[in-house]
Amino acid sequence: MILGLLLLALSTAFLLIAQRLRGNLGAGTTGVTAGLGSLVTAVGGAVALGNGLLRYLTWWHRRGAPAAAPSSEDIGRAKDILAGLVTQQWRDETVLRSLCDPEPMPLPWRSTGRRELADHPEIIAEGAVAFPGLDVHIEDMARKFRGLRCRRLVILGGPGSGKTTLAVQLMLELLRTREPEEQVPVLLSAGRWDDRAHPRLNDWLVATLAADYPALRAERLGQAIPEALVARGEVLPVIDGVDELPDGVRANLLNALNRSMHETDQLILTCRTAQFAESVESIGDVLTAAAVIEPQPMTPDAVAEYLRACLPPVASPTWPRVLVALRAGAVPALAEVTSTSLGLWLVRATYIAPREDPAPLLELGRGSAADLHDHLCDRLIPALVGARPPADGPTQPFRPQHAWPAEHVGRWLTYLSRQLVQSEDDPRDMAWWHLARYTPSRPVRVVTGITIGILVGMTFALLTGEPVTGLPLGLLAAVVVMVMIGSWFTESPGHADFQLRGRASALLRVLRDGLIVGALGAVIGWMMAYQVGGAQAAVAGAREIGLLSGIGFVVVLSLIRWVEHPTTEATARSPRSTLRADRNLTVIRTVSGLVVGLMFGYIGQKAQLAPSVAIVGGLVLGLLFGLMLGSHHAWLAYTLTVPRLATRGRLPLRAMGFLEDAHRLGLLRAEGPYYQFRHIELQEHLARGRRAANDPRP
Repeated sequence: MILGLLLLALSTAFLLIAQRLRGNLGAGTTGVTAGLGSLVTAVGGAVALGNGLLRYLTWWHRRGAPAAAPSSEDIGRAKDILAGLVTQQWRDETVLRSLCDPEPMPLPWRSTGRRELADHPEIIAEGAVAFPGLDVHIEDMARKFRGLRCRRLVILGGPGSGKTTLAVQLMLELLRTREPEEQVPVLLSAGRWDDRAHPRLNDWLVATLAADYPALRAERLGQAIPEALVARGEVLPVIDGVDELPDGVRANLLNALNRSMHETDQLILTCRTAQFAESVESIGDVLTAAAVIEPQPMTPDAVAEYLRACLPPVASPTWPRVLVALRAGAVPALAEVTSTSLGLWLVRATYIAPREDPAPLLELGRGSAADLHDHLCDRLIPALVGARPPADGPTQPFRPQHAWPAEHVGRWLTYLSRQLVQSEDDPRDMAWWHLARYTPSRPVRVVTGITIGILVGMTFALLTGEPVTGLPLGLLAAVVVMVMIGSWFTESPGHADFQLRGRASALLRVLRDGLIVGALGAVIGWMMAYQVGGAQAAVAGAREIGLLSGIGFVVVLSLIRWVEHPTTEATARSPRSTLRADRNLTVIRTVSGLVVGLMFGYIGQKAQLAPSVAIVGGLVLGLLFGLMLGSHHAWLAYTLTVPRLATRGRLPLRAMGFLEDAHRLGLLRAEGPYYQFRHIELQEHLARGRRAANDPRP
C-alpha cells in the first residue's frame, strides 16, 4: 500500500508538471512525456494500492476461518498416490544400481551385539530378539520388520556397507506388499532436516511431503493432505544418512525423534555405527523401541562366488587367478575392500562391466586397502563413461544422451563435490537452481543490466530519432534490472497451474478483485483529473484510469498470483520437470508482460506519442515488466549463470544435460528434484583431490 501511495503522489506531481509545461510551452515533447508519466504512475499507483488493500482484507477474512478436514476417502486416495510416486521414483534407481543383477549382493545382516545401542529386547519385539539370522532375503526382512512392536529399525554400518541399499530395498518391498491400512514408507535425506526450523519430526515430514510430492496438494484431494497424512500417522519415514549431520545436530535429531514419536509411529533410520554410538552416548538414551542391525563382512568365498556370477561366460583368463587368490586369502586388501557392498560394486563397475584385465587387482590386492580403494575410485568415472556410450536413437534410461570426455566429467564432478562441501545447505543435495549460488551474481547482474539497458536505449533512440531520449531510458532500465534481478539467484523454482476444477471460486475472486481495483482507479482518476480539468475531464480520467487499473491488476498481479505456485508439476518431482515447469512459468509471465505492453502502448497514444513509439516501446517495457513479475525466476538465474561457469571450465554449457547423463551413468542418483552422488565416499574422494585417471599407481 505504501508503494501505491508513493506512486499516486508521483502521478499527481507529473500531472501538475504536465499542465504547467503545456501552459508555458504548448504540447511539446517534455509536456507529453510528463503526461505519459502521470498516466502510467496513476495506473500503477491504483493497482499497487488496490493490491495492498485486497491482500489485507483477505488476510483479515481468513485469520479465523477453520480449515476443512479431509475425508477418509481423501486420505486413502492420497496414500495410494504417494505410494505410487515413491515406487516410481525408486524403481529406476534400483535398476540403475544393478541391485538385483544377477542377484542381490550376499551381504548378511543381524541384530547388533552392542547392547548400549538398542532398547530392551522385550520392548522391541515379543518373544525372540528381532533379526537373529545372518543371511536373510528382503522378503524375510520385511516380515521381521512388520513383526516389531513399534516397527522401528536402525540400520548401522561402516562407509559403503550397503545401509542405503538395504533401506531402499526394504522400502520397495514394504510398498509392494502394503495393505491399505499400512503406512506409506518415504525415503528422506537427514541432511535436509533443520531442527531449528522444524523441532518436531512431524513438522519436517509435512514440509518435505509438500515440497517433494506436490501431487498431494491437488485440489481434488482436499485441503491440508500432507498435514493430515502425518498427523494421522500414515507415513513411515525412512531417514537416510544421519551420520552426515554435525555431532550436535545428530544428537538433537535423536532427541527430537524420541520426543516426537507416538507409540504407533514407525521409523527406519540409517547411520554409520561410530556416529550413532557417539550420539547415543551424548544424549544418554537409545532410539526408543527400535531394533538395531549391522552388516557382517562378506566372506571371500561369498565375494568370489558373486563375482563369478557377474562375469560373462567367456571372461579374461586373469579372472580365475583373481578368484582363486581371493578364496585363498592371498590378496588381503582386495578381500577387505570387497567385504562391503561399495567395494564390491567398485570392482564390478571398474573391471567387470568394461571388460578390463583385472591383473592390477592381484598386485594392489596385496598392498593397502586404502590405496586399492582410491585406485578403484580413480578408475570409476572413465570405466562408466567408456562402458556406456551415448544412445543413438530414442532416449534410454541407462545410456547417456551426449558424449562427454571422461577427464571433463571428472573435473566437473570434482567442482560440484567441492561446492557441496562449502555449501551452507545439505552437503549432499545438488539442485540445478543452486548452480546460480556457486558463483558471485554481481558480474552476471551487471552484464545483464548493461545488455538490456543498451537494447532499450537503442530501441527508443531508433523509434524517436532522438538519441538523447534513449540514453536516460537505457540507463534507467539497466539500473532497474541490476537491482530487481538480485533475488533471482536465491529463488526456488515454481510452476503454473491453470486447473479450473475446484478453483473456479478463486478465479471469480480474481475478477471481483479486478473490479474493485478498477473502481478504486476510477475514483483516483476522477479526483486527479477534476483538479486540473473540471468535471468533463474528471469523467474521462475516471474511465481511462479505472479501466486500465482493473485490467492491469487482473493481468499483472492477481492472475499471475492465481497461476504461480512454489511447487512443481503434479507428479513425482524430478530435476528436469522442475526446470521445465519454471521455464514454462517464465513464458507465461512474458506473455502477461506483452499484454501489459499493449496497455502501455495505449497509454502512450493517449499521451499523443507516435503509434510506432507507443506500441513498440510499450511492448519492450512490457516484456521487461513481465520478466520481473512473480517470485520464481530460478530458470532465468540458471540460464544467466551457466555460461559464466562454462567459460571458466567449471561445468559444460549444457549443465542440465550433463547432470542427467551423470545420473544415467550411475555416478549420481536422483532424490526428488535433487541430484546426489551415488556414494558419499566418491564425493569425498573427489572433494579431497583425485589422481589422474590414467595413473597406474594406486
